Amino acid sequence: MIPFDQILVQIVNGLVNGMILALVASGLTLIFGIMDIVNFAHGELFMLGAYIGTTVFLTTGNFWVALVGSVVAMAVIGAVLQVAALRPLVGRDPLTTILATFGLSLVIQNYALWQYGPVPRRIIAPVTGHFPLFYVEYPVYRLVIALLSAAIIGGLYLFMKHGKHGIWIRATTQDRVMAAAMGIPVPWVHTVVFAIGAAMAAASGVLYGPTIGVNHAMGFDFTLRAFVVVVVGGMGNLGGSILASIFVSLLESLASIWVSPAQAIIVAFVALILTLLVRPTGLFVPTPK
Repeated sequence: MIPFDQILVQIVNGLVNGMILALVASGLTLIFGIMDIVNFAHGELFMLGAYIGTTVFLTTGNFWVALVGSVVAMAVIGAVLQVAALRPLVGRDPLTTILATFGLSLVIQNYALWQYGPVPRRIIAPVTGHFPLFYVEYPVYRLVIALLSAAIIGGLYLFMKHGKHGIWIRATTQDRVMAAAMGIPVPWVHTVVFAIGAAMAAASGVLYGPTIGVNHAMGFDFTLRAFVVVVVGGMGNLGGSILASIFVSLLESLASIWVSPAQAIIVAFVALILTLLVRPTGLFVPTPK
């Protein structure tokens, strides 16, 4: 018989992990929904943002400056990558952009290995301490991660809903030809969207860095899990990706009660396969009436 308090602790773990995964997946979903690009380099943007955060942190000693500095730097890098590597591929076969982003991921990963070396680095968490949660002492910083992730996602929602450029982005999502005809600069909208996606990946990398350490391969696991979330939540569906992140993370956390955490990840892929078989459009996409 599994103790009830153990189940509750794992539910809290699932919710916390789900929010950071939602932050990663939101950027990936935004890029796909607007640009129709499957960005295989998204995990490497997550990793590079974490490395930039460690560099700024070592220079300033301030975690929050490192977070903001990494977000701004990665937004600029994302915009440059989109203009230089992806904008020339607009309108071509989707396989071309998949190969291009996969190539970018290899370049970024090997650059990080060359620049920072194979030894993991660590950012010191800005909030220390624990609080009692049934039979464990739970880190306060993990709750801070969840709250900040929710705040960033909420800010993105408000920007998309009420901001002028957010309205441009939504118009481009619905019909890019009509948006261009109405005077919206669609190529620059694509650039801004990729920059926002890169910035969100950087924020999640810096926030999660203190818990796992920063290394050149850390983006691979998040890339796989983010793609699972995007498919389960519905391709291009921002709200669905957030719900799917929490759903998948809860499944993994509860499964880790019976199996090891490494084996629990398999549950996410089982959910992916079942979604593709039962509802290929995604579990959290509203059914048309």
